[in-house]
Amino acid sequence: MKDISNISRVYFIGIGGIGMSALARYFLSKDVVVSGYDKTQTPLSKQMESEGMLIHYEDNLEMIDKNADLIVYTPAIPKDHKEFNFYKDNNYELAKRSDVLQQITQSSYNICIAGTHGKTTISAMVAHILRHSGFGCNAFLGGISVNYDTNFWSSGNNVSVVEADEYDRSFLKLSPDIALITSMDPDHLDIYGTVENMEAAFVEFANKLKPGGLLLTKYGLPDKNFIANNHLRYSVLNDMADIYAANVTMRDGGYVFDIKSKDWELTDVKLNMGGMHNVENAVASIAIAMYLKINPVKIKNAIGTFKGVKRRFEYIISVAEAVNLKNNVVFIDDYAHHPAELGALIRSAKSLFSFKKCTVIFQPHLFSRTRDLAKEFAESLDLADRVLLLPIYPARELPIEGVSSEMLLKEMTNENAAVVSKEALLKYLAGDYLKLVHESSFGEVLITAGAGDISQLVQPIKEIILDSE
Repeated sequence: MKDISNISRVYFIGIGGIGMSALARYFLSKDVVVSGYDKTQTPLSKQMESEGMLIHYEDNLEMIDKNADLIVYTPAIPKDHKEFNFYKDNNYELAKRSDVLQQITQSSYNICIAGTHGKTTISAMVAHILRHSGFGCNAFLGGISVNYDTNFWSSGNNVSVVEADEYDRSFLKLSPDIALITSMDPDHLDIYGTVENMEAAFVEFANKLKPGGLLLTKYGLPDKNFIANNHLRYSVLNDMADIYAANVTMRDGGYVFDIKSKDWELTDVKLNMGGMHNVENAVASIAIAMYLKINPVKIKNAIGTFKGVKRRFEYIISVAEAVNLKNNVVFIDDYAHHPAELGALIRSAKSLFSFKKCTVIFQPHLFSRTRDLAKEFAESLDLADRVLLLPIYPARELPIEGVSSEMLLKEMTNENAAVVSKEALLKYLAGDYLKLVHESSFGEVLITAGAGDISQLVQPIKEIILDSE
């Protein structure tokens, strides 16, 4: 692959993807002409167009950049994609996103956050601490930081915070100075085949740590052959871990807590986000910041101002707003698309709002993931008081016979569950659901969850709740 510092035009196939868009913004920040294709227009791609990128939404050879020096493509692109095959057949320089990220970070100090869930929030939190404290970093995030409304920013300090993606084994191209693993739960078995293969890839990632670097792993992960000399384990509450939270109290939909390690202690940390898993994410992020010797007061100030990542326990209607509504509905939107994430999301919401009934609207993502983890999905969904399942979002996959949302419903024991279309969902929420809510003494917590296009329903649902006043 050619030296990316010498290119003047770059074209992205799949430019609207969350990881691809961060790279596109990187090149735009270097005054490179950026253009690309994506299947559908989204709020993110519209924003990128307003920033100066030329984006189109049909697979059309008339609209491509034939003068591009580099073509960056997503591995999820269909094999019969006309634009991709034109560039391939005409010997253009083609590279996966992971190859480009590898070259960008070759000469920087890299903080690489990996794991089957939690990595986006921790990446954003670490990058926010570094930016807010004045330490400075380049950030390549897998979600949109609410604080800055972007998934990329740059800095004069040659430090990169990178979300290390396990899909397609992309994270094995990174060279971490600090490596963090949040989880190794079964996922992407269409790529890895077995859980053992997937876990082996995480070990390989950890063992790519540069000499003298720091490895952080969540306490309780399977015992693996990690070779790092400096290996610390973190936990949300378990004092057997090297770094953990203590004295956690809930306050206004968020938390106040202390963090303890054998070498230091940070007291009265305020996190204005819901979910005990986010307290755990804060423990990991603060451990990295303390390792970098950032001033503890600046770390606490940064955590207190962290507004989270869009679609990660994101309050669409907050606690303060809900109290002023007649129906008193707290509305949370989350990207959860794995059973462990979904379970953590529902448990956290029910813990924070123990007096409220919890209704979950879930859109399964991928036929293969639904098939492989159907039992686990059902167990997580059964934690909710009421469940509405949307049809499976296929993403890059073709349908698999016998695999559907109805299959999940059959696995569940929750009798207050149903499969609905998007149209029927909105009709139900505006009618029978609001009647139920008005009869409730304490209101409701309503959750939308999934990694597909369920995000497009968030605004209409919010309007239904607000218009019912």
